[in-house]
Amino acid sequence: MALTMDTVLLLHGFAATAGAWDAFSEQLDHERYRPLAADLRGHGQNRSARPISFELCVADLLELAPARFSVVGYSLGGRIALQLALAAPERVDRLVLVSTTAGIEQSDEREARLVADLALADELEAEPIDQFADSWLRGPLFCDDDAEVNEAARREILKNSPEDLACALRALSVGRMEPLWARLGELSMPTTVVAGALDLRYVALAERLSRSIAQAELAIIDAAGHALARSAPSQLAELL
Repeated sequence: MALTMDTVLLLHGFAATAGAWDAFSEQLDHERYRPLAADLRGHGQNRSARPISFELCVADLLELAPARFSVVGYSLGGRIALQLALAAPERVDRLVLVSTTAGIEQSDEREARLVADLALADELEAEPIDQFADSWLRGPLFCDDDAEVNEAARREILKNSPEDLACALRALSVGRMEPLWARLGELSMPTTVVAGALDLRYVALAERLSRSIAQAELAIIDAAGHALARSAPSQLAELL
């Protein structure tokens, strides 16, 4: 009997594009899985889509995906994957959350994060995209990644424009997002929550996410940081 083909919707992080999943997609068994990498609003081929909001990103993805699918979301893409799964749980066969969070619960912390992201968006618009790429990849989430991994990330960032990324950051900041921790009990699909062992903040978030979702398992990838789709594509694919 032939295996049923499982569509896997792949959601990238901020400042990337669907191409960020190329290495991961190459690791999948293409007789079993059909990777479907999407560009979020403000990014890649959807960089000019306006307005930008979490709700509109979810609507785009539900229109793009087949009736039933699995979804893998990384960082920003993980936050959108959570919202998609809550909006249409009957369509999601499996959920994989990578280096992500369900939001910031404390209102003062959420406001501070939004203020910081709005300031970053202003800076982004004022500098060439290559300068932003270099400063972004020197940040704490990526500074320990191998040069080859960060060069691949840089190529993805350069496919975008500062103006479009600034619009996306203003609209999709975690400071703009209503926290979802109280709703995680609504999720009943099998879920895998993944973090890199070196990414300590997101290890703690992954542990909490896995405790909060009924059918969740936790996977920590050794010797890896935040950008798992680029730095550990084979290990991430094995979890599927």
